[in-house]
Amino acid sequence: MDLAVEIQDLVKEFRPAGRKEPLRAVDQVSIRIAPGEVYGLIGPNGSGKSTTMKALLGLVRPDSGICRIFGNDSMRVDSRQDVGFLPENPYFYKHLSGSETLRFYGKLCGLRGSKLEGRVKELLALVDLTEAGNRRLGGYSKGMLQRIGLAQALIQEPRLVILDEPTAGVDPVGSREIRDLILDLKHRGITVFLCSHLLEQVQEVCDRVGIIFRGRMVKEGPIEELLAVGDQSELVLKDASPELMAKLRELVAADGKAELVRSGRPKTTLERLFLKETVNRDEP
Repeated sequence: MDLAVEIQDLVKEFRPAGRKEPLRAVDQVSIRIAPGEVYGLIGPNGSGKSTTMKALLGLVRPDSGICRIFGNDSMRVDSRQDVGFLPENPYFYKHLSGSETLRFYGKLCGLRGSKLEGRVKELLALVDLTEAGNRRLGGYSKGMLQRIGLAQALIQEPRLVILDEPTAGVDPVGSREIRDLILDLKHRGITVFLCSHLLEQVQEVCDRVGIIFRGRMVKEGPIEELLAVGDQSELVLKDASPELMAKLRELVAADGKAELVRSGRPKTTLERLFLKETVNRDEP
């Protein structure tokens, strides 16, 4: 089975005005995302997150490296047929209603008639905007606009959804709603590739995470492995008797080296890991 996303040794440089040397925005980045997986890419502003996503979408041409979507070169237009995309700051026609907006994007994707109308109703229900479907977008809150944006990204029933800062500017309630929508997409078997500055949200929804810093991938792997504290172990018991706990404490005491701090393999947080790999990283 083809990977949903395959990025291999991606390099992208820009040549800003007034700068002699090119600026390398993405430097040898590799990412592999399996079908049905939720993958989070995190990093400071200017670290190369959005450039990586744009290269995958074929919006910028890589200087070197490979980007594939379900086995197809991402520079080919037909590779995007199975992709839905929500940019960080989507622009919508504010005079259109939510329903009209989805019909507009549905027609761009070739949907017509009863199939289109059914899809519009289904998506409005999915993002909890059925009652607001006939309201103009000019009266939508930021959270509602992000949800209608997510609905338009799903209009053609994509197998892969790419979300660039899906909760940017959204209040905690709206952020929670979008998080729940991402989990619902996962349960439907849809692959999700997202970047977000809300580390707690990434920690809650993602199967794997990559940390990108100054254009390079500095940490990548399953979320559980990344957050595990390496020099400590966890022991979880169910219905352990006081006698058993006493024996365990005796064994630890007899060892002479180990110390029973608590039962459990404590986890760090994604925030601490992120700061360790970026802010506290030594200068090159």
